Amino acid sequence: MENAPLITDDTIVFGILMLALGLIFYTESIKTGFWPKFYKIVPGLFMAYMIPALFTTVGLIAPEWKTTDASGNIVEHSTSLYYVSSRYLLPAALVLMTLSIDLKAVFNLGWKALIMFFTGTIGIVIGGPIAILLISMVSPETVGGAGPDAVWRGLSTLAGSWIGGGANQTAMLEIYSYNPTKYGNMVFVDIVVANIWMALLLIGIGKRKRINKWLGADTSAIETLKEKVSTFAEKVKRNPSLTDLMIIAAIAFGTVSFSHLCSNFLAPFFDDFVANIESASTRNIFTFLGSKFFWMISIATIIAILLSFTKARNYEGAGASKFGSVFIYILVATIGMKMDLTQIFDNAGLIAVGVVWMTIHAALLIGVAKLIKAPYFFLAVGSQANVGGAASAPIVASAFHPSLATVGVLLAVVGYAIGTVAAILCTILMELVAVS
Repeated sequence: MENAPLITDDTIVFGILMLALGLIFYTESIKTGFWPKFYKIVPGLFMAYMIPALFTTVGLIAPEWKTTDASGNIVEHSTSLYYVSSRYLLPAALVLMTLSIDLKAVFNLGWKALIMFFTGTIGIVIGGPIAILLISMVSPETVGGAGPDAVWRGLSTLAGSWIGGGANQTAMLEIYSYNPTKYGNMVFVDIVVANIWMALLLIGIGKRKRINKWLGADTSAIETLKEKVSTFAEKVKRNPSLTDLMIIAAIAFGTVSFSHLCSNFLAPFFDDFVANIESASTRNIFTFLGSKFFWMISIATIIAILLSFTKARNYEGAGASKFGSVFIYILVATIGMKMDLTQIFDNAGLIAVGVVWMTIHAALLIGVAKLIKAPYFFLAVGSQANVGGAASAPIVASAFHPSLATVGVLLAVVGYAIGTVAAILCTILMELVAVS
């Protein structure tokens, strides 16, 4: 966004987002009239995403903008709300939602979860070249270019992002040397297409019973896990005291603090270690180890799993996962405000490539889910563990049940590990079919 939005103060923007979330939950609690029918079709989590997107679209708020100072220089501004939400609230949410997890029950979810994850990966790998091939038949200039301006080089960064995450995306930018002045267009396509797909997945959650019936899915393992967590929560349920609330906050943000501390040491250490690897191909595979976000999420999740074997899990009875859900909704709202719906038409050609690409990813997931009778949960989380990574997979997973957030994180970590290799394979295929 070039012009400053109406409201630029993060404090005020945060208040607006919280008012929107409060309105969503209030209307969702109404049991008669229009609202029950509305939320039966549109999930509240989707509204938590879409309302901030509409605020950004009309110019009320913005994730970033530019102004001109007195000397005529262009000054770039951005909100810090998404950064705070993803770096502080997301790991805190993962800790609180994982405290009461039954790890054995998670592993009992079985092989279908991994099958759907890797199906999502394959969908991205083959979706890129197929999208280039199809769009080139209609608009060859959209997927053309040569040298550093070649569109396939730019699309390689999407492959990295949609299989692994930000670290993998950056690795692909370095590997294929795409023109950095045009990189912003690829980032925009990434945000728009990935967020549209996430929105569709959230809508699907509200219709999961019908989808599972169509898929012929066996959801017994998921229901067993949810039942175990719910039964445990009911068993230890109590009216939380101030001491309970302070200890919950201490567990959550103490873990966040420790995970940040460790990531501050581990990320630079592995960054240097990887940089000294002689083989360029091996070096690129392990680029994600230099990501602070990767280590922060991984360490927070590991600590939370360890705490689930201690008496700390009893704080689920005082509402630990409910506080985690609050943080998740705030994160969703900050993700939503990154979306300006009007800008979709400014990059229509590249958006079309992204939409075709994601459609192939979705079609393959649906086909395999139907074939192996996998629940919609595995389809949605397997997809987001690829496309959204650790920032989005827990959101989608927790929309089914807070206890399932850990499944999203575990799959997303696998995505980090294979992201660069799979993205390189995708890029090789895209280069073969690209129009020069």
